[in-house]
Amino acid sequence: MKQCTAVVFLPPPDHVLALAVPGHRPEPGHALCELGEDHEGHADHADHAAMLWDEGGRPGSAVWARWNTERTELVPLPWCSALDSRNEACGLFAGHPSGHSWEVTDPTDEAITRVLAARHPHLFPERREGGGG
Repeated sequence: MKQCTAVVFLPPPDHVLALAVPGHRPEPGHALCELGEDHEGHADHADHAAMLWDEGGRPGSAVWARWNTERTELVPLPWCSALDSRNEACGLFAGHPSGHSWEVTDPTDEAITRVLAARHPHLFPERREGGGG
C-alpha cells in the first residue's frame, strides 16, 4: 500500500526559540505521515502520525506527532511489536491502523528508485532479473 501524503508543519519548540541567536528565528519544520494511505478510513484512528525522535528504545520512548484537521500533539508511544519474515520490527507505534511499516511504500522513494534503475540498471540487479519494479 502507498504511504499517506498528509503533511503537518510544526513550529520550533519554545526551548529552541529561547536558545536561538537574536534575529535568526528557527523555521518551522514539516513531518510527513508514515501510515498507509487508507488509515483515515478508520473512525477511531483518523489521526496522521510521524515519528519525531526516539529516546533510547525504551517502551513509550518514541515521540510521535499526531494530527488531524483540528489539532496537533506530540505524544510518547510504544513501538509496534510485530516482526516481518526477516525478524525485523515494524517501524510504527503499537496499535497503528493500516499495514505495518514493511507494507507501506513511500511513493517518492519508489519514483526515484524507478528513474535510477532505468538510468543505472547495473546498480539494481533485482529489478532486472526478477522482472520486479
